[in-house]
Amino acid sequence: MIKKILFIISIIFSIHNGFACTNFLVGKAATLDGSTLISYNADSYFLFGALYHYPAANYPPGTMLDIHEWDTGKFLGKIKQVEHTYSVIGNMNEHQLSIGETTFGGRPELVDTTAIMDYGSLIYITLQRAKTAREAIKVMTDLVAEYGYYSEGESFSIADPNEVWIMEMIGKGAHNKGAVWVAQRIPDDCVSAHANQARITTFPYDDKNVCMYSEDVIVFAREKGYFKGRNKDFSFSDIYAPLDYEALRICEARVWAFFRKLDPSMNKYISYVKGETLERMPLWIKPTVKLTAQMLKESMRDQYEGTEFDMTKGIAAGPFGSKLRCSPLAFKVDSVEYVHERPTATQQTGFTFVAQMRSWMPDYIGGILWFGVDDAATSLYVPMYCGINRVPECFRPDNGSLLEYSATSAFWIYNWVANYAYGKYSYMYQDIKKVQSKWESDFSALVPAIDKVAIGMSEVEARGFLTEFSITQAENSTNAWKKLGEYLLVKYMDGNIKKEKDGKFVQNEAHIPPGIIRAGYPDEFLRKMIKEYPGFKVKTAEEMKNRK
Repeated sequence: MIKKILFIISIIFSIHNGFACTNFLVGKAATLDGSTLISYNADSYFLFGALYHYPAANYPPGTMLDIHEWDTGKFLGKIKQVEHTYSVIGNMNEHQLSIGETTFGGRPELVDTTAIMDYGSLIYITLQRAKTAREAIKVMTDLVAEYGYYSEGESFSIADPNEVWIMEMIGKGAHNKGAVWVAQRIPDDCVSAHANQARITTFPYDDKNVCMYSEDVIVFAREKGYFKGRNKDFSFSDIYAPLDYEALRICEARVWAFFRKLDPSMNKYISYVKGETLERMPLWIKPTVKLTAQMLKESMRDQYEGTEFDMTKGIAAGPFGSKLRCSPLAFKVDSVEYVHERPTATQQTGFTFVAQMRSWMPDYIGGILWFGVDDAATSLYVPMYCGINRVPECFRPDNGSLLEYSATSAFWIYNWVANYAYGKYSYMYQDIKKVQSKWESDFSALVPAIDKVAIGMSEVEARGFLTEFSITQAENSTNAWKKLGEYLLVKYMDGNIKKEKDGKFVQNEAHIPPGIIRAGYPDEFLRKMIKEYPGFKVKTAEEMKNRK
């Protein structure tokens, strides 16, 4: 995850702070075009959404690399630098290797505060050093074996154009260098997901082609007294990150929401995520339809619509169906603990992406990081080719900050639009979706043509061409979003709605807009209002006559 503002001393990713992140994973035979896909909503109230770029570089032998924790900027130590690193755009490198994550926490005593490699550094350093998913797993596990693992338990999505893997890792406690971990390959015709809860249970430890793991993953659990059964019954998740109610309702529920759209039989697991039944959801499922990158983008925008968890329904949504729930996620009333629903699309998203990796093209063209900032439900996924050599000004990490507004920063433009829309969500969300759909449809139509032109160029020419295309789309769409915000302000000023005709606001010959709709509140909300306070009722003439 992107480096946070440095004065934050410590951020503990727990359910009470609002667990970060959701990942979906899709094998190449489960997509319509044969690409592999992974997605990531990077969620944190402390995260300024930006697109980072690490240019390819060469280093003299003996060079050391400083490691700073990604969440806080705290210096953790030094590691040996490799002689050559690859170019990285966000969470995808020039070889189309992509990595995402979600934090599951796990047993707190296993955090090693004396180690050097935190999860964020592990991701971005690995992207600079590995070409394939299997190579990435080796780089990551070798790094923690040599330098120790500093963070809490973590689930990683690791994918290249041919394979998609999930790896789960947790440390061994203070002054105990290394980590225990398991990695499983997602079958090509299947999809998987993780959302801040470890999901690997039992695993085929005798099939190294589809499963890799640390040699002591079971032995260590026995030594710590966590496990006493047979090896074949060992469950990584149950041992290192036991489920509780919050892990089900807040974390596994997001996986369920994704699965149920791709296989209706997954609806039965609603009782599991509500803490009523014990049968766990599978690690992966075979979808009943082939997915596209656009379908995965829509999945990242899920707000539990159409389920009993729907964020746009109920008293907490207010009169206009707002998905916004103010933190903290967990709260108490009369000493009883409760939790808000926690959807995939959430207001505290810093950045979001869908990584699309296409094996039939040169790497620098085949990899597209569909990138956006802020709440996925109200933002836009813009195509950033992995072969580009610089990032757009609107996505730059030095263009504004979490505490400094910038009128040219996409993060601030998208936040402005979303935060305004939350107040009248049922209306404004529809306007946003129209613009969102138009831009993403245009992107989908443009990309094949851009691919074709780039393939006909030399690599150097293609990289320059793709850079200009990606930057232009990012800047133009950010400017369009600014205009969208201005449009929403005009249309919904002071709680009223201006009428439109043929895409323009209605006005008379004197240019005075008479077309004002005073929509008021929905009937359902009005009934709640008068039930709470019957004094809203207007007295009849007879009642007024009988005043004493």
